[in-house]
Amino acid sequence: MASLLQPQLVVYLVSGEKKIRAPLSQLYFCRYCTELRSLECVSHEVDSHYCPSCLENMPSAEAKLKKNRCANCFDCPCCMHTLSTRATSIPAPLPDDPAKTTMKKAYYLACGFCRWSSRDVGMADKSVASGGWQEPENPHSQRINKLIEYYQQLAQREKIERDRKKLSRRRNYVPLAFSDKFGLGTRLQRQRSGAPISALAGLTLKEGEDQKEIKIELAQAVEEVEPLPEDYYIRSINLTEVTTLHQRLLQPDFQPLSASQLHPRHKHLLIKRSLRCRKCEHNLSKPEFNPTSIKFKIQLVAVNYIPEVRIMSIPNLRYMKESQVLLTITNPVENFIHVTLQSCEEGDPDDINSTAKVMVPPKELVLGGKDAAAEYDELAEPQDFQDDPDVIAFRKANKVGFFIKVIPQREEGDVIVSFKMRHEFRNPATSLRPTEEGEQTSEIVWLNHHVELTLGPLAP
Repeated sequence: MASLLQPQLVVYLVSGEKKIRAPLSQLYFCRYCTELRSLECVSHEVDSHYCPSCLENMPSAEAKLKKNRCANCFDCPCCMHTLSTRATSIPAPLPDDPAKTTMKKAYYLACGFCRWSSRDVGMADKSVASGGWQEPENPHSQRINKLIEYYQQLAQREKIERDRKKLSRRRNYVPLAFSDKFGLGTRLQRQRSGAPISALAGLTLKEGEDQKEIKIELAQAVEEVEPLPEDYYIRSINLTEVTTLHQRLLQPDFQPLSASQLHPRHKHLLIKRSLRCRKCEHNLSKPEFNPTSIKFKIQLVAVNYIPEVRIMSIPNLRYMKESQVLLTITNPVENFIHVTLQSCEEGDPDDINSTAKVMVPPKELVLGGKDAAAEYDELAEPQDFQDDPDVIAFRKANKVGFFIKVIPQREEGDVIVSFKMRHEFRNPATSLRPTEEGEQTSEIVWLNHHVELTLGPLAP
């Protein structure tokens, strides 16, 4: 079970923009390019934002306005677990007779893990269960908003300048006679899509109305720093009243020093993302839009298409001595496939981590198709493949156990072996070809993979 318990022991090489070695369970397979893809060589696209607590989903524009936080759910400022709303009864004066009191329901926030509550920091209880919780105001909010507006205006001005330079460069390349003959002179003066009209006329920031230019004042350096209190180094510190560095960084706009200044923070939104192949731009993974659904519209994980190699048993490995290692290979598809294993040649650029020689089975391995009904059936009749007992240890449904011989070449470090695996793949993404009997079959493609196995240290 190396792929489940220790997935780093068996890795496959992904030859994308950069070579990455990763377990098969962490890779994707593009049926159109017929190549393995890792998270480093795919495009990540945000489909939707949702709250992991209340499962409310929202589009990207709304999530941006809410600063990627949920309006109704809160995180504990101490342990960052989700806060729950608790109800209690408190005495309240009657509106008709203030001298008399009656019990009234009140709600507060509490953490079920560390027992922190909103009453610890003096937050008033609410008469309703949702919304309206008191939030501290950032004293520097006006300064931050002004800086954001200033840099937005600066980015807009730079974009207009870039568009004007591109347009002037195009004008210089078009001859006058050519532009007059085909009427390109007026066409080049039109506004390009996405560029404001002001880019053609004087680089002003006018779009219907004059925009007021925002000016910011530079922060002044302080020459004198406030001195520390006299008892700063000698007074005793109660660690329960002082916040940790992690708690302060979780609230960067306030950075509270004491636990009495901690306030609940709105819960961060999570995203559902799609993965797209950068080479052919086809989707490799696309989830359902509803956050309550765990299904995928498209899920091209590699374990569903590529034969998976696992380590079953490892003997005592010794330096320069031959040992026999038992591996298993599993067929994830429903049809029969043929697998051929080959040792890496000398000077192979992919074989850079091997520390031992490996001898793989010389014969072709035939793997049965995957059958969910017969996979756990102990009484199923075994298929007659006429296997060589020196190569094939056992065969069960779509899984085959086989032997490889390993000779470690280094006295220290882990024993790492690598080999090439070649197998057939019926590509359903290609056009189907009709046969003589009128049936349609998918095209067969032969795929090659570089597999590396970490067998552990040498025996003492």
